[in-house]
Amino acid sequence: MSDYQPNQESQFNQYGTPPTTPVVRGPMRTKSVLVWVILVLTVLFFVVQTLFEQTTGIDFPFLYLGKINQAILAGQIWRLITPVFLHGNILHLLSNMYALYVLGRNNEMVNGHLRFGLLYFLSAYGGNVLSFVLGNYTSLGASTAVFGLLAAEAVFIWQNRAFFGNQAGRSLRSIVMVLMLNLMIGLRPGGVIDNWGHLGGLIAGFFFSYLAGVKWQIDRIDGGYPAFIDRREKKEITMAVVLVFVAFAAIAAIPFLR
Repeated sequence: MSDYQPNQESQFNQYGTPPTTPVVRGPMRTKSVLVWVILVLTVLFFVVQTLFEQTTGIDFPFLYLGKINQAILAGQIWRLITPVFLHGNILHLLSNMYALYVLGRNNEMVNGHLRFGLLYFLSAYGGNVLSFVLGNYTSLGASTAVFGLLAAEAVFIWQNRAFFGNQAGRSLRSIVMVLMLNLMIGLRPGGVIDNWGHLGGLIAGFFFSYLAGVKWQIDRIDGGYPAFIDRREKKEITMAVVLVFVAFAAIAAIPFLR
């Protein structure tokens, strides 16, 4: 017996072919290459740190690249970036590299290599600047950049919440809880966590992502096919880099003016 029901609408048109239904093309994604480059470089830096400590008893990479306020005041301003490659111990390294792997891959796939790289190093820069100005201690680590990645994840979900539906609110609450928990851990009495660095990375990552991160819209391309399009223009990205860099450069100048 035939399964065809005359009172049901046929799934085929008069020519016997299925109707064409427009399919929305998903957003463009790039391979997460830079994440792996940064991860490998950071691990190699830690290996060099360990070798120097075991053979000489001195962590020479930290002496020349770590966030040491007096050295920065002496003109070694590269120390506002280079601490992102250094770590104090294996647990410190593993926790930051795991966060880079989890948060960084998605960010690079969505935002592309350039914007991800700018976000990572601007966040590290912002974190070290705030730590330099407000924290009279030495520090190192990629957590400045990691907090920038967390902020960027929240901004991305918020600015594209129309595409995430109910999941947007749940994801944002989870990110806020993670941020608050980590900031509270940094406030423990006797702790050695650089909370000013975390806060600076968070602020830098937030503003860069807010001004330059991917903002989706659905538009028609290639003869009318609907597709996810990034509304962000190159000049907006350039302006975001300039604004974040200059703002933190002005903050970094405060100790020199004293």
